[in-house]
Amino acid sequence: MSSVVFFNSCNSTDEYELITDPVQQRILLSKVTTVYYDNPTNPQTTVSTLEYNNQGQLIKTSSAGRNSINEYDATGKPVKTNYYKTDGTLEYYALYTYNNDQLQNVKAIYTDTSLNRTINYAYSNGKVSTSTLCQTADCSNPGISSYTYNGDNITVETSEMGGTITSFTKNEYLYDNQLNPYTFTNKYFRIMMGGAYALSKNNYASERISFKDSAGNWVQNQNIIYEIQYNSAQLPVQVIGKAANGSNYVKYNYEYILQ
Repeated sequence: MSSVVFFNSCNSTDEYELITDPVQQRILLSKVTTVYYDNPTNPQTTVSTLEYNNQGQLIKTSSAGRNSINEYDATGKPVKTNYYKTDGTLEYYALYTYNNDQLQNVKAIYTDTSLNRTINYAYSNGKVSTSTLCQTADCSNPGISSYTYNGDNITVETSEMGGTITSFTKNEYLYDNQLNPYTFTNKYFRIMMGGAYALSKNNYASERISFKDSAGNWVQNQNIIYEIQYNSAQLPVQVIGKAANGSNYVKYNYEYILQ
């Protein structure tokens, strides 16, 4: 459930809303705790917290002492995100470009311009079909992610990692029928987060991961099954991914606030 991103996510004033009596309220993701089991004897934990203003707009994301602060235009679209180092100094900022209501690209701007990068988005039937990461001005050797949908869920995500040696990865997903933790997240941040999970409606039930070998054939090397616990609103509060041999692959804990 990870991908190349400029920042982590969250909010929405115009997407899905939970109806409660007597007023409409939003369920906003406030904390994500992730445990990675790449080294089972020494799991790595990351914690991200999210803060919102009274309009339900995400204003601050914090993780490992680093913060990002979001700015919006009068229509509620994100226009700039400032990213700060652990010492509080600005590391870089990101600018958003739109074509009407579609996010076209996000540019990360550094003092050292050689570090600048851009993600460009293409759409099909109103949904993101590809995202292209350019790390040079001429976009040589880009990283490209392509998405195949079944309804509102991405069933196949193919990633091409550019560089000196090009590599290809394919992720194939099956889903449950419940809303995922990013349901109430601002749609532009969901696009920014990238990857099938943020862009899809439901939660992974399983994930099959393959790579392309030197002969151009896809070779499956992982099959992950996800166990999901839900809260009373049927949103996930814990997701545990297990490999085919039963060992832990990843664990997510989600916390929410009601606004």
